[in-house]
Amino acid sequence: MDAIWWFISNIGLAFYNFGYAITHPSLWLDWVTWGNTTEDKQSVQRLVYYGGSVEFFFVCFTAFLSVTAIGMVYRNFLWKVTVGLEAVANGVGRFFVWAGLLMVLQQVLIVILQRIFAVAEISIGLGKAMTFDVSWWAEELKLYNAIIVCLCCTYAFVQGSHVRVDLVYSAVSHRTKRAIDMFGSIFFMMPAAVLVWMYGWFFLWRHLIVPKPSASDGLDRLLTKARALRWNVETIGFSPNGFNAYFLFKILLVLFAGLVFLHAIAFFYRSYLEFVEGEESEGKYLDKDSLGEGEEAFEGTH
Repeated sequence: MDAIWWFISNIGLAFYNFGYAITHPSLWLDWVTWGNTTEDKQSVQRLVYYGGSVEFFFVCFTAFLSVTAIGMVYRNFLWKVTVGLEAVANGVGRFFVWAGLLMVLQQVLIVILQRIFAVAEISIGLGKAMTFDVSWWAEELKLYNAIIVCLCCTYAFVQGSHVRVDLVYSAVSHRTKRAIDMFGSIFFMMPAAVLVWMYGWFFLWRHLIVPKPSASDGLDRLLTKARALRWNVETIGFSPNGFNAYFLFKILLVLFAGLVFLHAIAFFYRSYLEFVEGEESEGKYLDKDSLGEGEEAFEGTH
């Protein structure tokens, strides 16, 4: 009974917490205009705490429940939410997929400069050049690969180009497929995204500031630590002259979890709507890429 009351009370408090955060942005965004003041340091600690807190989880969960409840009454509204979330996945993916081209071009440049001209350093930039050892640029290629994996995964999901293990899915009816999809999005995608976010969020901040925050620290404890807070951005590489901005990978991990969670919601809504409206609604409003006229046979093979 206590657990049920705790759950319901947190849903009720979510509206207050969200409203308070929106009307008092300086409490957790004051650090953006960094002045090394006590208020700046406390705002960082508030952001660290609330980003992985129960309060933030219930704000997201309550928003999901509210949109779902409205959508079950107004189906067109739910279609708009679904299309909007899918547009986010498509927009982010279509932009960052160009990192693959940059990765190839940079690798070719490295091979030519290092193997043919025996260059030890490479400078890139307009006006103010970035000069690093060749090994730094070579290791940076991992970042492009991570960008594609983390920021284009939901884009691949929308486009249907992800890998999917099929044991019974293709043999069942349309409504059974949609029921499987709804179950998978709620009980697999969302919990996995939440777990990755929780570990990734504190993993990120432990490599950006000291004293290192802990997931077990309460808000009061973090605010007490704020007086000693200072930035300590991780710049250690695996080799002496190698890539040293590995904190970017931790930011990508958090963004990956956020995108997967949002698309799990979109996938649940699309599956629900296609379940309710029947087989004729399959792929409705779905913004899929096309290779152009004459490529239909190729597109149908993957």
